[in-house]
Amino acid sequence: MRASDRPSEILGVDGPFREIIEGYQVRASQQDLSDAIDAAIHQARVLTAEAGTGIGKTFAYLVPAIRSGKKVIISTGTRHLQDQLFQSDLPLVLKALASPVKTALLKGRANYLCVHRLDIAPHLGYLNKTTQHDLQLVREWSGITSTGDISELDSVPEDSMIWPMVTSTTENCLGGECDHWNDCHIVKARKQALDADLLVINHHLLLADMTLKQDGFADLLPGAEVFIVDEAHQLHEVASRFFGRSVSSRQLIGLAKDAIAEQVNDAPDMAEMREYAESLENSARDFRLSLGEAGQRQAWAQIRHKPAVKQSLEALMACLRDLSEMLGVAAERSRGLDQCHQRCMLLLQSLAQFGEDAPQSDDGDCEGTQSVLWFESWSRSFMLHATPVDVSSLFRQHTDDFAASWIFTSATLQVNKDFSHFANGLGIRDYDNGTWQSPFDYQKQSLLYLPEDMPEPSDFSFNETLIDKVRPVIAASQGRAFLLFTSYRAMHAAEKLLQGTLDFPILMQGEYPKHQLLERFREAGNAVLLGTSSFWEGVDVRGEALSCVIIDKLPFASPGDPVMQARIDAIRDSGGQPFMDYQLPRAVIALKQGVGRLIRDVSDRGVVVIGDPRITRKSYGRIFLNSLPAMPVTAEFKDVEKFFSGQVQVAVA
Repeated sequence: MRASDRPSEILGVDGPFREIIEGYQVRASQQDLSDAIDAAIHQARVLTAEAGTGIGKTFAYLVPAIRSGKKVIISTGTRHLQDQLFQSDLPLVLKALASPVKTALLKGRANYLCVHRLDIAPHLGYLNKTTQHDLQLVREWSGITSTGDISELDSVPEDSMIWPMVTSTTENCLGGECDHWNDCHIVKARKQALDADLLVINHHLLLADMTLKQDGFADLLPGAEVFIVDEAHQLHEVASRFFGRSVSSRQLIGLAKDAIAEQVNDAPDMAEMREYAESLENSARDFRLSLGEAGQRQAWAQIRHKPAVKQSLEALMACLRDLSEMLGVAAERSRGLDQCHQRCMLLLQSLAQFGEDAPQSDDGDCEGTQSVLWFESWSRSFMLHATPVDVSSLFRQHTDDFAASWIFTSATLQVNKDFSHFANGLGIRDYDNGTWQSPFDYQKQSLLYLPEDMPEPSDFSFNETLIDKVRPVIAASQGRAFLLFTSYRAMHAAEKLLQGTLDFPILMQGEYPKHQLLERFREAGNAVLLGTSSFWEGVDVRGEALSCVIIDKLPFASPGDPVMQARIDAIRDSGGQPFMDYQLPRAVIALKQGVGRLIRDVSDRGVVVIGDPRITRKSYGRIFLNSLPAMPVTAEFKDVEKFFSGQVQVAVA
């Protein structure tokens, strides 16, 4: 391998990968993509690259990134993708290239054990039999781990209540005054990140660093010369969260618990602090009750003037002020107490924008950026949000600070063969773009079934008719199906209709944690899994276990969603068309993700079913169809039977 070799040559038939990967397949689309990324890196350009499923885009960007000689930051959509990239793909490419490039993995602080939090965990008041058992496992592991990365400890579930107790947040980290600073796992990880030539992070950490909220590392991003953003279609929503602000019951109750624990350790003579902290806990719970039923996601303006909400918010802020005064007196006793005092004041500032005299929207982190105030409620918790209506100028201001090349890649960036929706949403202006098609043969490997005589999605009979239509499809596929729904209500209704009518195991989202549900689905080999939005993307089931994906409706976001409504209003006020400019493109991207669950390998075969008749009856339905892989389309169930029986496909698009 010569230094002058192009990435396409390295990935080709005479390259090193054939020697180290058994069954390595050369893919022309992967080679072309890699050359395009290489050019963008060396020309310091911005590239938006839609890479179809199965191309192998990870190798396509790793080869030019490693060989560039530049400081590279790769951001992935999730922590699981981070681990896969760093522990599996990256070592293979480094071996193939015989590269000495220094690499590092960095996650958000909630992924690392905090020794100080481990010490005070018994005083936080959350412990029950299960968490006590998990705490003991964490203590044993803490003595042998070198990284503190909580993903190492498989014996404690990732959703265990112990993890928030023994990891830190931006609010409760003691910083340089912590007794364990020299042994802090997150500090060590960040030092390694600064020294690395190639760093793997995730979108949350990327945006946290951009917004300088100290969940990242102040010197991390400015030193980078290349940013590669994988699963880039997720970036807009992550940016909306990070450029906004929020207050949650978890923050408030966590502050109360921490104040009690710090008081026990460092101010035992101030027992009355416990009373103030417990009052804050109770007030947070009372405020939650004032918001009404669980499952709400509404604009704050709809409830801000209700007497119960106003009264409970005032009481909550009064409890925060009382605790803040007490902590102010005790702050000099320890860094932990001082920090609790700072958290009190910050929470008071954040809550003030939701008060009676505050405006219904305010300026965001950058001048002139309007935010929408809204809230979410669950059975025992709540969150109040201030979310920017438009993040494009905010994102552009931050990215303009870095003189670097940016590579944005995903299998779903285009809408109707156009990148404008993605680019405009992030304020990307001067950019190159390209599309690299999947190597999968969708004409032979798949079939799109659009059943006839379906009622409109708003019709009361829609769910029942859909299930009647798909029962024979599920029988033909011998189970092995995902049923993806646009709402929890529709999912539960479908589960009731299917119970007792199928000869296959039925699994439903919520019965088990997501990873366990997928394990059960794979192991069963003939199961039917019902899921909502979290199963539309980021799920990879290869082989015959998944041979059918059934989608109930086109995934338009609810117009009642407060952020959606604010953005619709802003587009309309600026003279745009909210449906065509925003609602439709978002739905197209979501549908592409859902359909993308089916074919994950060159040997996969299967049928996609879309029950929503608008895809053929409405003029915009053609945009959905044009954005999907080039699958044969049929309205005849007999073609589905032929497909699963292995007969020659006769359907035409």
